[in-house]
Amino acid sequence: MAAVLRAFSSDRPYATSQPLTIEEIELDEPAHGEVLVRIASAGVCHSDLSTIEGVLGKPLPIALGHEAAGIVEQVGPGVTRVAPGDHVVFAFVPTCGRCGPCTSGRPALCEPGNRANMNGTLLRDARRMHAGEESVSHHLGVSGFATYTVAAEESVVRIPDDVPMHVAALFGCAALTGLGAVFEAAHVAPGTTVAIFGAGGVGLMATLAAGVVGASAIVIDPVALKRDTAASLGARATIDPSGGDAVKQIRDHTGGRGADYVIEASGTVKAFEDAVAASAPGGVIVAVGLPRASARAEVSPMLLVVGDRTIRGSFMGSSVPQRDIPRYIELWRRGKLPIEKLVSGTIGLDGINAAMDALASGEALRTLVLPNG
Repeated sequence: MAAVLRAFSSDRPYATSQPLTIEEIELDEPAHGEVLVRIASAGVCHSDLSTIEGVLGKPLPIALGHEAAGIVEQVGPGVTRVAPGDHVVFAFVPTCGRCGPCTSGRPALCEPGNRANMNGTLLRDARRMHAGEESVSHHLGVSGFATYTVAAEESVVRIPDDVPMHVAALFGCAALTGLGAVFEAAHVAPGTTVAIFGAGGVGLMATLAAGVVGASAIVIDPVALKRDTAASLGARATIDPSGGDAVKQIRDHTGGRGADYVIEASGTVKAFEDAVAASAPGGVIVAVGLPRASARAEVSPMLLVVGDRTIRGSFMGSSVPQRDIPRYIELWRRGKLPIEKLVSGTIGLDGINAAMDALASGEALRTLVLPNG
């Protein structure tokens, strides 16, 4: 069984329009370099919602879900990284290890991996999911809203068996992106201030990361639940942007200087422009939110030059999944990353459309799908 998107839709509520249909899917046996995984849990992420809305165009039909954890059931020929029985977390960019970005330490930009993701295939250009005679595309090499999936071995990271599966799923996207934005992209220093626009799963992970490095977080989000959660995770201050000038409020919290680092995790043009304006001289602005490709922002080059500011993008948190997921799990073990606080609840596959509504409205942080109960 899998949650399949057959047409892009913005017709909410999704609980009524049902853009995702739960279908019986046939899976091919894992071929060379591929694994069959029984999905234990999958997080409902904003990138899934953006795919439904057509913001992130994908070949249809496609089985959604990209933040997931599971247990390897079967391996194909040539698989060396994992074995049956291993617990794994999925990384949403399969990394070939051989292209220019991979060999230069930037696997999130893996050329074959991103090409496969764009085409809705696995790393080696195959589709292993079928609905009758019809091929079904893979979502970012994962398709985690399913009872079982076939993936490239390069899409999975083996983890210790004692990590709870509902916790493990969050390491596959929210942690890689949000923690990585702070640790790997911004390189936030102790004693500094980090402004975080957007307090979804990624923004809240960035809030936790700021605490780990000894920085003060200011979190900006219009949803009270998210601001309250950010405060419970250690944010020094929270700001409701609908209550006034967010940039001014950030400057008020920083003695007029602005934030040393700014993480833009909301994916809106307004937030991006405010993120740049709210940065201190010498500041670093990291964009991780995903707006529509047609979106355009206005930023004065003078603000960058005279203020010696840096704007950079970060995909997958500029992380290296095989290296960083185990590191992030160790931080969780030490009590530094209480990421279970981000879980809003659990559902079966039949609740997936309503979960998208809850995500869109801000009523939920991370809902976990338990496809196998």
